[in-house]
Amino acid sequence: MSTLVLVGDSVFDNAAYVNGPDVRAQVETKMPDDWAVSLLAVDGSYILDVPNQLEQLPDDAQILVVSTGGNDVLVQTEVLGDAVTTVGEALLLLDDAVGQFRKDYCRMLEAVVATDVQSYICTIYRPNFPDEDFQRMTSTALGLFNDVIVEEASLRRLPIIDIRAIFTDSGDYANPIEPSVQGGQKLADEIVGLIDDWGSGTNRGSLIVPEILDF
Repeated sequence: MSTLVLVGDSVFDNAAYVNGPDVRAQVETKMPDDWAVSLLAVDGSYILDVPNQLEQLPDDAQILVVSTGGNDVLVQTEVLGDAVTTVGEALLLLDDAVGQFRKDYCRMLEAVVATDVQSYICTIYRPNFPDEDFQRMTSTALGLFNDVIVEEASLRRLPIIDIRAIFTDSGDYANPIEPSVQGGQKLADEIVGLIDDWGSGTNRGSLIVPEILDF
């Protein structure tokens, strides 16, 4: 038996937000018979909680999928309300926030690499806030944090699952920041597809997006 492990936050541990199967159950339903799924992700977790989750990694873990950082970014959205006199000052405030995010994310990635398990790193998907201006502000700022994820994961040759290309419809959200059953199923389909590449190294250092995108 081989195990696929989900670590991180409520992107995977979303049972409290849906009236239906959570992401873990959706992944499990489509797994091959000789594979199991283990949910170590915990709702409300931050980047630096992931190393503690990895301490519970099962001995038969073969694939590790990491989705974390969204809650850290939520804390940093307070910066969006700070008063500044120039756009340059605003960028400096964001740069400070991104700098701390990078330090924490690098520490987490080192713990992931140390497991020696084939690992995949998820970007942080855009939120779905009803206020248009706040949605624009948070989505724009989020790009800076996702740059860190893509850069640092790529430096360690860890393949990246770009959830921004998966959650493309308002129905993918149970609330402004949590996956719905619909979004969870789309994500689960991508995760189960990783098993086909297991052990081949095919996707190492690559950006993984859905096979079919509508433009």
